[in-house]
Amino acid sequence: MKAEIIAVGTELLLGQILNTNAQYLSQELAGMGIDVYFQTVVGDNAQRLQHAIELAAQRADILILTGGIGPTQDDLTKDALAAALGRSLHIDRIAMDHVEKFFVNRGIDMTENNRRQALVIDGSTPLPNETGLAVGIAIAQDEKFYIVLPGPPKEMKPMFDGQAKPWLLQHALTSEMPIYSKMLKFAGIGESLLEDKLLDLIQAQSDPTIAPYAKEGEVSVRISTKAGSEREAMEKLEKLESIIQKRLPKHMYASSDVPIEKMIVDIMADRGITLSAAESCTGGLLMESITSIPGSATMFLGGIVCYSNQMKEKLLHVPHALLEGEDAPGAVSHEVAEVLAEHVRMITDSDFGLSVTGVAGPAYSERKPVGLVYVGLAERGKQTEVFELRFNGNRETIRIRTVKTLLHHLWLRLITHEPESSSGEVVQ
Repeated sequence: MKAEIIAVGTELLLGQILNTNAQYLSQELAGMGIDVYFQTVVGDNAQRLQHAIELAAQRADILILTGGIGPTQDDLTKDALAAALGRSLHIDRIAMDHVEKFFVNRGIDMTENNRRQALVIDGSTPLPNETGLAVGIAIAQDEKFYIVLPGPPKEMKPMFDGQAKPWLLQHALTSEMPIYSKMLKFAGIGESLLEDKLLDLIQAQSDPTIAPYAKEGEVSVRISTKAGSEREAMEKLEKLESIIQKRLPKHMYASSDVPIEKMIVDIMADRGITLSAAESCTGGLLMESITSIPGSATMFLGGIVCYSNQMKEKLLHVPHALLEGEDAPGAVSHEVAEVLAEHVRMITDSDFGLSVTGVAGPAYSERKPVGLVYVGLAERGKQTEVFELRFNGNRETIRIRTVKTLLHHLWLRLITHEPESSSGEVVQ
């Protein structure tokens, strides 16, 4: 069976909010063996919305609409669907009691327009809203299946999971086998190079399938298969995962959809290893990525944002001769990155110390180009490493890639228990 998701709301077209509902629904439907071929976004206009519904009904078996079922005059989803199906609307008594009770319990006068949130289409199955007010609906007509859900994710997700999904399984049960997927995560490698390493597998794919995805500083590969049971699916997926992992052992850090900082926090927390950081051009982004992970309090001792040369000297005791003077290498240098990593480690008495110093842009600094960054990795009792990085892109891109690259070097150190052979150059 094929499905189409129609997201309703002018705010989506204007880019004021992200359409995360479509992502969630696509994943859920795939798990039910239902393919999503189209995702449509429509503004709050009755005629355009009705046209979108009629067009979707020509190419999909299941239509799922989100948004546009609130109390205001621009909430038109149920009206448009009723018109497309040639049916009428009425107030559902149970849904209306739910709305009225909400206002009574809060001692607020209910305006007349709130009655719209209890509207359902004749012949439909109401879908109770456990986290909001607007009732959803499910209806079958002409061998097509229609689901209407609220727009806010906190209302949409519980309604789909608890109400709409069981209805679909009962009324539109597909004979297609469900789709199972695993997300493999990679760092320290670009999308094009990763694809080249896996090109023969991608070109020969049938089942399981391989799909790379990229975002700043990391790459994901989704492997998917259809199978009659989870056990059968996992056998196929794990076989392919093993092949991929053997090809890219220094880059594949996880077989689930987690960021590399999550892996680092878990490893260090489990081993009782501690970390600190000194950041210049990234301005605390490295520390934020670490401390955003639950459990980081057990392994991250603290850090310093030493944005200016004055702070590098005063707080981290970087020699003035390294920072300024005719023969000084300058703040953006191998030497300063090394001192920063070693000194922050010693000041905090942590097992590892990380450092970042570079030029994020938009202009040159110390006559050094935008995108030139040095990152340091100090470990108690071992030689400090410094890596020279060169990035293209804007300021934010450079900062994100710097953090992800440094975390990749730390992850490599943690999984190998040995430092990299020597400082090197990474060009991305």
